[in-house]
Amino acid sequence: MPTSAAKAELQTRLTAIRARMEAACRRRGRDPSEVQLVAVTKSTTIPIASLLLDLGVDHLGESRPQELWRKAESLPRSVHWHLIGHLQRNKIERTLPLVELIHSVDSIRLLEALESACPLRRPAGIDVLLEVNCSREPNKHGFAPEAISELAGRLNSLQFVRVRGLMTMAAWQEAEACRPTFVELRQLRDRLRSQLCLPHDLVHLSMGMTNDFEVAIEEGATLIRIGTALFEGLA
Repeated sequence: MPTSAAKAELQTRLTAIRARMEAACRRRGRDPSEVQLVAVTKSTTIPIASLLLDLGVDHLGESRPQELWRKAESLPRSVHWHLIGHLQRNKIERTLPLVELIHSVDSIRLLEALESACPLRRPAGIDVLLEVNCSREPNKHGFAPEAISELAGRLNSLQFVRVRGLMTMAAWQEAEACRPTFVELRQLRDRLRSQLCLPHDLVHLSMGMTNDFEVAIEEGATLIRIGTALFEGLA
């Protein structure tokens, strides 16, 4: 597809997604500015991702650290990178300087590894979300929902890692069926927030993807992760 045609198609898709986001916000009396679109570029190319930057979308997400490294080398430094997939501890040092937010902190061991790496690789500290397996699927990473309330003491002792909220992925199903997953994450966030001290403000809920983002917004999402609806067929 020629670049001009791809850019026009991206603009059309982005306009449609924005309209759906705004409608979901109106249904709950929310300000659309409360919800950030994170464009998940894992299935697209660097040239296509760069077109999205031209259209004003500069929050990009990657599932694999190696792919984030590769794209970050080619795209402008102004990109706000989100790591949304599993982070192995041996990839922390190279990832830390590049990302604005890690959505997928899924264990105490990873929290401690990030805390240890920050003084050298990210002295200003790093913002993270705790990944929670609210769908309780055995193939997914994340803390068990029942374990979240037990983390407060360890989180309050962190000096470099700032917990900004929670993240989850609902099971792949009809959108309305995902609502209980999103409600549970919001309730967990609200309970944990009351146990934590600053700078752990838990302002974010990262939930909602192409098939269910409107329901996620209705239940309080502040970050939605959209890939397929933007990039399918354009790579």
